[in-house]
Amino acid sequence: MNNAELMMEQVKAVWNFDFEAVTSNQVHRALAKERLALDDLGVLLSPAGFLHIEEMALKAREVTARFFGRNIALYTPLYIANHCVNECSYCGYNLRNHIRRAKLSFKEIETEAEAIAATGLTEILLLTGESRVKSDVDYIAGAVKILARHFRCVGIEVYPMNVDEYRQIQQAGADYVSVYQETYDPDLYDRVHLSGPKKDYAWRFGANQRALEAGFRGVSFGALLGLGDFRRDVLATGAHAELIARKYPQAEISFSTPRLRPFPNQEKNESHVGEAELAQVILALRLFMPWAGLSLSTRERAEFRDHLIGLGITRLSAGVETGVGGHSGEGKGDEQFHKSDGRSVEEVRRAIAAKGCQPVFNDYVRV
Repeated sequence: MNNAELMMEQVKAVWNFDFEAVTSNQVHRALAKERLALDDLGVLLSPAGFLHIEEMALKAREVTARFFGRNIALYTPLYIANHCVNECSYCGYNLRNHIRRAKLSFKEIETEAEAIAATGLTEILLLTGESRVKSDVDYIAGAVKILARHFRCVGIEVYPMNVDEYRQIQQAGADYVSVYQETYDPDLYDRVHLSGPKKDYAWRFGANQRALEAGFRGVSFGALLGLGDFRRDVLATGAHAELIARKYPQAEISFSTPRLRPFPNQEKNESHVGEAELAQVILALRLFMPWAGLSLSTRERAEFRDHLIGLGITRLSAGVETGVGGHSGEGKGDEQFHKSDGRSVEEVRRAIAAKGCQPVFNDYVRV
């Protein structure tokens, strides 16, 4: 059994956690700890934990200030292609979904980069659909090279790669990789991924580890909340991130907490996970891994995102376009999902400042 397979087996073990059996006393004991174990994360995610969400928020505020001060980093995603070969039941890029497909040329990527950089942002996340034909490794590396000239931090959210491919992307100028498992329930994973390479659970599971082996400085973890049992998925996400952090102590670890959203041609795709439960997830992850980054995307309402400022979130997206292009003019391709917060970079900056926090446009310097 290789290391990735061993990690998969260790993460599977969290499926035995009994959330319903957690008591109020266990929650109090977890909140009194300086360093939480994985079981404590399960305790905070439980229904009993939800009843103590205000206490969790107070401690999360203190922990966030201790590790990150009042800083909130700003970034934006740039979708450069939406061609995809996967048939995922929850995604707007599903190959069976009849949407306007597009791919930006290098010249168009340059134009998009210039428009985004003009807003003051210095961090960007490059995204594509999962098509090795339409968006091959050389194309992604070329796009990264362009973005690295305009931004001090470049992340990628593309299909899982092998170590050599990740090394090519890292050497082109990318800093971190986001690969979300969507759900850690292998049976559910198989059911919602109807066809395509994404159906390979194990290959996706090992992607972040391969990225770190290739030299990336950071990786991001997450599950799509609402696909399955969100408590088990978040507990498994924490387990996966903790195992990677132990093996690669130099790695920058971050979390994202996306919920299901409607997408073009599918308007009934809302998550059954409410905003209150999502807040519980964010607070629990902050207390479990206090030094990890935590992003909240424009899938969520502006008012909800603002409410979480200072309570665990360390990164917010702003000036977001979820279609292909669109930052420098009209977008070329349809969006992956409908966003809920359409505010500009300046509007999000003002919202952060109004909460008494510091909007951070740059926290990384290339040398």
